[in-house]
Amino acid sequence: MTTKIDKQMNGNNGIKNHPGSSKSSPVKCNDHYSQYKEETFQFEVPPEAPVFYPTEEEFQDPLAYIAKIRPIAENTGICKIKPPAHWQPPFAVDVDKLRFTPRIQRLNELEAKTRVKLNFLDQIAKFWELQGSSLKIPMKIEHGSEDTEKADKDYKPHGIVSRMQIKPPPEKNARRSKRFENDESKTENLALKIKEEKTEDDEVGNKELRRLQFYGAGPKMAGYDDKKDTKPRSKNIKYDFDPLAKYVCHNCNRGDAEEYMLLCDGCDDSYHTFCLMPPLSEIPKGDWRCPKCVAEEVSKPMEAFGFEQAQREYTLQQFGEMADQFKSEYFNMPVHMVPTNIVEREFWRIVSSIDEDVTVEYGADLHTMDHGSGFPTKSSSNLFPGDKEYAESSWNLNNLPVLEGSVLGYINADISGMKVPWMYVGMCFATFCWHNEDHWSYSINYLHWGEAKTWYGVPGSRAESFEETMKSAAPELFHSQPDLLHQLVTIMNPNILMNAGVPVYRTDQHAGEFVVTFPRAYHAGFNQGYNFAEAVNFAPADWLRMGRECVLHYSHLRRFCVFSHDELVCKMALDPEKLDLTIAAATYQDMLVMVDTEKRLRKVLLDW
Repeated sequence: MTTKIDKQMNGNNGIKNHPGSSKSSPVKCNDHYSQYKEETFQFEVPPEAPVFYPTEEEFQDPLAYIAKIRPIAENTGICKIKPPAHWQPPFAVDVDKLRFTPRIQRLNELEAKTRVKLNFLDQIAKFWELQGSSLKIPMKIEHGSEDTEKADKDYKPHGIVSRMQIKPPPEKNARRSKRFENDESKTENLALKIKEEKTEDDEVGNKELRRLQFYGAGPKMAGYDDKKDTKPRSKNIKYDFDPLAKYVCHNCNRGDAEEYMLLCDGCDDSYHTFCLMPPLSEIPKGDWRCPKCVAEEVSKPMEAFGFEQAQREYTLQQFGEMADQFKSEYFNMPVHMVPTNIVEREFWRIVSSIDEDVTVEYGADLHTMDHGSGFPTKSSSNLFPGDKEYAESSWNLNNLPVLEGSVLGYINADISGMKVPWMYVGMCFATFCWHNEDHWSYSINYLHWGEAKTWYGVPGSRAESFEETMKSAAPELFHSQPDLLHQLVTIMNPNILMNAGVPVYRTDQHAGEFVVTFPRAYHAGFNQGYNFAEAVNFAPADWLRMGRECVLHYSHLRRFCVFSHDELVCKMALDPEKLDLTIAAATYQDMLVMVDTEKRLRKVLLDW
């Protein structure tokens, strides 16, 4: 066994040819990236995770080799394994038939602390927008610039697409005037009808008409006489509502000064501009909400954050052309010439910025059952003579989860993404967020081709410290979404974690290399450019104890399990002669814990 720490700083190391890649030529640098911004942003690179080079003999049994390196690798949470040079499996996906719809990632919305800031700005923008105004963000003016009009820009909320742009009505008072015009015409028609039907006694007997005679906002009724008459009424008219009452200011209860009266677009209550706190100097240009409606709207809980799907479907060729064009234009150089450390620092700068919106796409979680695997399989048609070796290889991710030493082989169902591999088509900055694996299992990722994938890992023994640091750094997010870390939508700068005492390690995975994550180890990362990866879970004998702890942890969080851990253990116990000796011993120990736990819970239930 050989252990080595690689520090590869250039992105063109280990790149295999890939579909859709193009020779990019320098283009005009876009507005996002500049050497000045990149140099002024400070990012402390975490220490490197260990890299292992198995011998030909060690490479024959992946589970035995991973068990051998576990005492070292589990201390960093992740590790990289470089196969022997001759092991180069062919790419088996039909590149002409594969079509997928990627997810959209707005990078600065992914980082926890930045999202808190954006949510706060969204709330402020929403507060002002409901009152017919827009939030202005101060802009830095370049040295020597005299363009002061562009010093501020309208803030565009991130949370709700419909709030991206507010168009005011054609006239400043258009909505108020139109509303009054329509309702006043209705009032006039009603008054005309009443006039035709009313009698003198009606006027005398109706207190509301008498009040309007002297205190109403309109012209006084001429010739009014409140002297009672004994003539019988021709009709008894009932007034169910006061048509002008809705135009009385809810603060001062007066209906005069109509030109200063505002109607709420939410509840239709009326207010004088000078009765508001603070008073308004003019009628707002856009829609306007009263203080009651504003308070109700801004107090609503934030919507759960998640990824949107792109509006178009890609082939590998189309996605590769888009990805390479994005990166070459962003960094103003050919894609493979951009050093990995430059991309890394720029990535963490972008996600920490509230005023730079960079959007990328990620073809994540592509099911091999739907699209086929990147590895040749035994069921593949038209296998070449040399492909059979790789179709039967224990390192083939279709075979590894169900090897004799992996307990997942005793689960009958094909659990997609856990027992059956998923594939990932990446581009520059496309991100996989902080998470650990379902049931705290192991995972293994193979990069078939393309540019590097940058990984960060936290050892499983420090998982609780990691979770506490995340919650303390962004409590607002976890208050509304306690299970945020299970949703795979949040990252946090490794430097924040490191400053809080959480150990973080990194590695750059190049084409043809494996990355293994260990039980309960949190991991995250991003892609350096256009690439294609495949990943799956596995669970050797030493996982059983961690799996049992995970089920207890899930019960406290009220999270559903992907499969029944007890059922898995019982199935293995039913066929002891088929079990590997190591698995049999671990199964026996886990069954003892299972039975003791069941007895204890039943006793608690009986005593309840």
